[in-house]
Amino acid sequence: MQKIIRIGTRESQLAVWQANEVKRLLELNGYPAELVFIKSEGDIDLHTPLYEMGVQGVFTRSLDAALLNSRIDIAVHSMKDVPTILPVGLIQGAVLTRASQKDLFVYKNNTLFLDDFESSKVIATSSIRRKSQWLNRYPNHTIENIRGNVNTRLQKLKEQNWEGAIFAAAGLERIGVRPENSIDLNWMLPAPAQGAIMIVARKNDDYSLEATQTINDPSTASCTKIERDFLRTLLGGCSTPISAYAEIKNDHVHFKGNILSLDGKEKAEIEVVEEITSSITDLGVKAAYKILENGGEAIAVKIRNTAK
Repeated sequence: MQKIIRIGTRESQLAVWQANEVKRLLELNGYPAELVFIKSEGDIDLHTPLYEMGVQGVFTRSLDAALLNSRIDIAVHSMKDVPTILPVGLIQGAVLTRASQKDLFVYKNNTLFLDDFESSKVIATSSIRRKSQWLNRYPNHTIENIRGNVNTRLQKLKEQNWEGAIFAAAGLERIGVRPENSIDLNWMLPAPAQGAIMIVARKNDDYSLEATQTINDPSTASCTKIERDFLRTLLGGCSTPISAYAEIKNDHVHFKGNILSLDGKEKAEIEVVEEITSSITDLGVKAAYKILENGGEAIAVKIRNTAK
């Protein structure tokens, strides 16, 4: 009898959608699978701001433990939530084809105020990265913390006296809850690996690794590696205001990255276009060193000192 691959997932609607998508793709390739539900710290504590929870790995630790204890065979994550260094014994099995990498803004009344950079409004987000980029563009706005799964946050937006809230486009679109009163924030640079789904497995589990490789998208895997290398080389955690996006167009990799101070007042950015060669795997690291030399180091030092 063929082995059934146990897929570990969080219980939120989006996490289950992602796990079911992995299940569907595996079964299309002849690998039977089933879902196993695991609670994460990030799902249990819905009040503490993510940046106060030591956020790195807050949505992945419980699944990592289940993997290492062999309760599950693979874990499915929103890739932007995964720490850049995996626990010993675990390895990236695959990255699915990326959905939208963009952030979007769900607004209450209208978006006319977005053209007024001196306006004074209240916006909600739990992301340090989104907060910093928003304040860089709208320095007079106030940012409120918002936690919970996608549906919970959409409901909170209706109930609170906020002008709007920021979400990942992929999350809302995957489960079909993107409101009509929303716009893509084309000016906002996404989190490294935003819009991508990552599968993690044990290093010694050849069967699961072989199965997941059948659904790996090499282009998305390459681009997200560049972005995560950039993040890791700069500071390392997703509780830092670091953004990155790489895409392949006409045999070239187009990369943009930035780092901002926590209050959004300082910003260092980089843009690189390189032909695809064997050395392209180092692009994220090289871009990080370059941005550190051009204003990024002073910002990174301030962030580290604030975190102490």
